[in-house]
Amino acid sequence: MPTTERELPFARKAFFLLFTVNLFNYINRYVLPAVFPLIQAELHLTDTQLGLLPSAFMIIYMLFAPLAGFFGDKWRRPRLMGVTTVLWSAATSLAGLADGFVSLTVARSMMGIGEAGFVTIAQSYVAELFDISKRARIMALFTLVIPAGSAIGYIAGGILGNAFGWRAAFMIAGIPGILLGLATLFLPEPREQRAVADAAPSMLDYAGLLKNKVFLAASFTQAVATFAIGGLSSWMPTYFVRYFGYTVARAGMVFGGMTVIAGMAGTWLGGWLGDKILARSRRAYFTVACISLALAAPCAVLSVLVHDRQASLALLFTAEMFVFMHGGPMNAAIVNRTGRNIRSMAFAANIFIIHAFGDAISPFIIGWISDCGGLRLAVAVCALVLIPAALIAHIGGTFENNLSPAI
Repeated sequence: MPTTERELPFARKAFFLLFTVNLFNYINRYVLPAVFPLIQAELHLTDTQLGLLPSAFMIIYMLFAPLAGFFGDKWRRPRLMGVTTVLWSAATSLAGLADGFVSLTVARSMMGIGEAGFVTIAQSYVAELFDISKRARIMALFTLVIPAGSAIGYIAGGILGNAFGWRAAFMIAGIPGILLGLATLFLPEPREQRAVADAAPSMLDYAGLLKNKVFLAASFTQAVATFAIGGLSSWMPTYFVRYFGYTVARAGMVFGGMTVIAGMAGTWLGGWLGDKILARSRRAYFTVACISLALAAPCAVLSVLVHDRQASLALLFTAEMFVFMHGGPMNAAIVNRTGRNIRSMAFAANIFIIHAFGDAISPFIIGWISDCGGLRLAVAVCALVLIPAALIAHIGGTFENNLSPAI
């Protein structure tokens, strides 16, 4: 249902608020890898234990997502988004009080519960604010927070960690989200959702999503790509410290700066291309994902095989730009092929899939391979999985092409 001119100002304001909340969501998430070396030095953790910290967060995040999605399609979404935002923000600050591996893991796990509630619901809410013809661009714009927020998290975490210690970095990072969460409580539901509010979802609708081939192809494309993205995001600042001789602050600044520029450019380009090509090809979203991931794979592998620092950084920058292009189109494909009354559930199932098969396990696997054969080998192995991600996207395009046009 198109957004009317009268509703457009509200849609933009609501989008801006949720965009900002989501930005701090990713800032809080990526303060952790920025201060890996500082935590390791104080708490005497192995690389495997460091890898388990983001993995623990992702496991809890994906396990709670289906529950959050179910209630997100039954209850008022703004209230759920607001409460869960306050929860993950408070948990971020509490991580600064951790006195060992176990307590730090518990704090990050609580953060996962809160983020599952917000991210699962926010994507369906945002998708319904605007018309279908703008959907890939809107979803791409909303996911710009991934490179932007992660970059700010790396940079702010590195600077604050160097200046005041890793505990202060966590404590400071959680404060803005608490205020933003309170503001989110007062948003209304979009017109489209109010129109179908009587079509109450059931937990059995999750089983129905397993028969949706386009949904599965989009989700598993993201899952395999997320395996690489999550692993590289967790370990590249430490890689720069070990192999380039950077300080923690400089590693966060360099990798964060690369991520925000390459990631934002790639994310927006992917959404723009997806909507542009859609007028001529029904499989446009999957075509963009397939080509971009196929181009990202060799660049990512070569970035850790070359020993020249500048060449490595240039290749990594290129790989990041290509890999971020798939996000907006894949999220738009999910919205277009799921019912309006189960979209929060669809994104909940999507979150479960992409993290269960993606970054819930990749940071730990990279840490384990690093302990066995070195971090350079571990990162190269992680990057290779972008190739099967491209193949899944190609298959998804075939499924999409055989269906009637989306509505």
